[in-house]
Amino acid sequence: MSTKPTLALVGATGAVGTVMREIISGREDVYGEIRLVASARSAGKVLQVRGEDVVVQALAPEVFDGVDIAIFDVPDEVSATWVPIAAERGATVIDKSGTFRMNPQVPLVVPEVNPGDAANRPLGIVSTPNCTTLSMMAAMGALHEEFGLKELVVASYQAVSGAGVAGSARLYDEVEALAGDRTVGTTAGDVRKVLQNKLGDGDDTFPAPVAFNVVPWAGSLKEDGWASEELKLRNESRKILGIPDLKVSATCVRVPVITTHSLAVHATFEREITVADAHRILEAAPTVVLVDDPANGIYPMPIDVVGTDPTYVGRVRQALDFPNTLDLFVCGDNLRKGAALNAAEIAELIVATEYTA
Repeated sequence: MSTKPTLALVGATGAVGTVMREIISGREDVYGEIRLVASARSAGKVLQVRGEDVVVQALAPEVFDGVDIAIFDVPDEVSATWVPIAAERGATVIDKSGTFRMNPQVPLVVPEVNPGDAANRPLGIVSTPNCTTLSMMAAMGALHEEFGLKELVVASYQAVSGAGVAGSARLYDEVEALAGDRTVGTTAGDVRKVLQNKLGDGDDTFPAPVAFNVVPWAGSLKEDGWASEELKLRNESRKILGIPDLKVSATCVRVPVITTHSLAVHATFEREITVADAHRILEAAPTVVLVDDPANGIYPMPIDVVGTDPTYVGRVRQALDFPNTLDLFVCGDNLRKGAALNAAEIAELIVATEYTA
């Protein structure tokens, strides 16, 4: 077996694909050939990875011939069609979409939490969780390992880049349209009116304006009024942590932040846990940064976290009215750890365990 496997990046021209190329270029070089793959309209573009110019290839069955590992960052419907094709051609597929996450034959992996699951892939596929789940999982996994997680109540504050390039573009357009008018935002409906006059009605990226606003909705409508992002957080946390009956309730909110998701977490454990315990565990977790000095205005915030790889945790408090419970605030860059980095780490885990030096 080759000591340096061939890697294919599918969706290499998108927002997460761009970050993926940056991450792979900045980490240890464990690959031989790297193929960049995208839709036919992007074929022929020349992009850089590892400092080399690489021509983008159109997505087709033959691009996976000779590929050892393929990382997919494409819409669910594209993954549903093309991930099995890549696997049939012999590639181990790491899929970022939601298509296979809850398939019992597909492991859902966060390397800091359940690395061993990556080896058990009867379909040749490994899934990586939703960016919201990933933003808290390194921290919650570390706490769960010692104290046994029982319940999670989470409110997310999700950046617009979670909706892709269109999400970021929309917020920038809204901010530009509203800038300079210090009367806007003072009367019900005035933000909508200004944006309609300046930007028109053609955009449906979000169900409501995000600038000067928070939108208590992320994802698509599911049964009983739940949003898909909320159910993903519940179901994925259960699978990753190996707690099928974990009690989880989430409310997902879109906020006017470009990149970095934040979560307010209310976590109940099986055993008594103190703030000092949590600090000790989080400080020892290799990909977690504890930022917890509220007396001096030091806590995790998107403006300080964006563009970085760790999970940042602060505002750790003992819940006043709930035993064995902590409240904490978590931030993670949704394009890096929340998407590209986790997939890259899974790929590196597979290389380290299955390819000889």
